[in-house]
Amino acid sequence: MTFPIDDVRAAFPSLAITDGGMRRIYLDNPAGTQVPQTVADATARCLIESNANLGGFFVTSERAETTIDRARERMRVFLNAQSAREVVVGPSMTALTFRMARALARTWNAGDEIVVTRMDHDGNIAPWLTVAQERGLKVRWVDFDLETWRIEPSALDDALNGRTRLVAITYASNLTGSVNDIAALVKRIHEAGALAYVDAVQFAPHGCIDVQRLDCDFLACSSYKFFGPHLGIVYGRESLLEALQPDKVRPSTNDLPWRFELGTPQIELFAALDSAVGYFEWLGGQLGARDDARARIERAFEAASAYERELSERLIEGLRRQGQIRILGITDARAFSSRVPTVSFLHSARSPEEIATDLGRRGVFVWSGNNYALELVRTLGIPVETGVVRIGAAHYNTPAEIDAALEYLAAANKTAHSSAL
Repeated sequence: MTFPIDDVRAAFPSLAITDGGMRRIYLDNPAGTQVPQTVADATARCLIESNANLGGFFVTSERAETTIDRARERMRVFLNAQSAREVVVGPSMTALTFRMARALARTWNAGDEIVVTRMDHDGNIAPWLTVAQERGLKVRWVDFDLETWRIEPSALDDALNGRTRLVAITYASNLTGSVNDIAALVKRIHEAGALAYVDAVQFAPHGCIDVQRLDCDFLACSSYKFFGPHLGIVYGRESLLEALQPDKVRPSTNDLPWRFELGTPQIELFAALDSAVGYFEWLGGQLGARDDARARIERAFEAASAYERELSERLIEGLRRQGQIRILGITDARAFSSRVPTVSFLHSARSPEEIATDLGRRGVFVWSGNNYALELVRTLGIPVETGVVRIGAAHYNTPAEIDAALEYLAAANKTAHSSAL
């Protein structure tokens, strides 16, 4: 079935906005995606119809509780968790990871070890470095393979031992787009008797997550990366969450997952989260899936991933043809199943900020900088102050938008070269 790009784009009102007649081309998606109209509507509707705190014996409070329960159950399906009690929601992935790190560290002793990687976003590094310093833990580092651009299971061998308590590892790099074989890595981590904490923020918009298949202990993602509101979500194996005691105020419940969710929840954003997952169910239905919600989500990702792979190939080949550009990551189309459509590059004569600024003036939105992948850019010998140019497609982008971005990039580079002469 042909990917229904026209129907998809019609679902996102921001894609039709122009600035002084200039269309917007959203290729800043690795840092945050646009939202469907249904997500915006759900947010507004909740604020109007269900705007109350929880625990009251009146209709708005009861509706607010229903909103949260429905969103949590929908995220359970999205992640294929066994129970909604395993789905913790908070203001961001980073905030939740700090919270989980502190709770876990209370169960560890000085001299215990944790493992972090040089491929991860700092949101899955800094929390573990912080608790290591506080608790006297030893930190071991794992490098990624500069040929495959992935963390190979064998790379864990020297880092794991009987004192290892946890390995923090990324599903997909937010800078190179490379996707790790998480199931194989988790198997190796468990063989060493350690826990696996997976950062799936960059993977979640592009691939279907199944925490039961991965067998991971924790998995974090951010709904604003998959067409939803600014929230973070952490899946935690129920038996592990039950054993942890996070920071909380005394009157609040000790039930799961509430003990990990401080203060009054952002109820309107739960409504938006519910709708964001519903968007994938809608897309799967458009693509012919007529079974349960999980089957529709799986079908949506199957088709969207295939479509995005075509966009990635078009973008990478176009960049390679321009010259003076070094792409950081997998460029062989035969290996595109091991990458998401997040593409970073360097230009030999122009800074990332200059390129991002020029493209922005032409209505093409991209990012420049280290994108919080500090250890990765350091490993590649790139100054953290300047970083890279990062372009990232989503399944609402079109081949014509990729071509326009490449055309504008070539024109901007040509103009800059002429000015230099």
